[in-house]
Amino acid sequence: MNEKENNDTILREHLGALLVGGNAHVTFDDFVADFPTAKCGEKINGLPYTAWDVLEHMRIAQWDILEFSRNANHVSPKWPEGYWPKQDDAGNADLWQRSVEQFRSDLAEMKSLIDDPTTDLFAKIPHGNGQTVLREALLVADHNSYHLGVLLAISRLLKN
Repeated sequence: MNEKENNDTILREHLGALLVGGNAHVTFDDFVADFPTAKCGEKINGLPYTAWDVLEHMRIAQWDILEFSRNANHVSPKWPEGYWPKQDDAGNADLWQRSVEQFRSDLAEMKSLIDDPTTDLFAKIPHGNGQTVLREALLVADHNSYHLGVLLAISRLLKN
């Protein structure tokens, strides 16, 4: 393996680790394993959203970024309302579990996309306006990390 191939492999490994988490913050799987699912739809005084609202927002945004990265025919939801559940939608344990499963599936698909050596991480996405798969993978990791922190705080409040 030459240096360029080695650097490419290392970059893909680092991106994968960043997407899965666990280095500087809790992993998604560790978080959901300890979350009080029965309380996912409870409102907390002072917050405009429930834990399920945040999880569903994470799922929708991640799905949108994944589909944009690999599908020229994808149409993104309208911003911002298309990225959040409707305010009348109340989260519950079943919806929580469906969101968790879809989130995991889409995260695995994003990881597969960046792990695929035929994916040029630096090439501009043809149907975009300058984005690359590298940028989109970093965006997923950043967005998920931010909102996972929000969910951790909500979880602590719900457990008190």
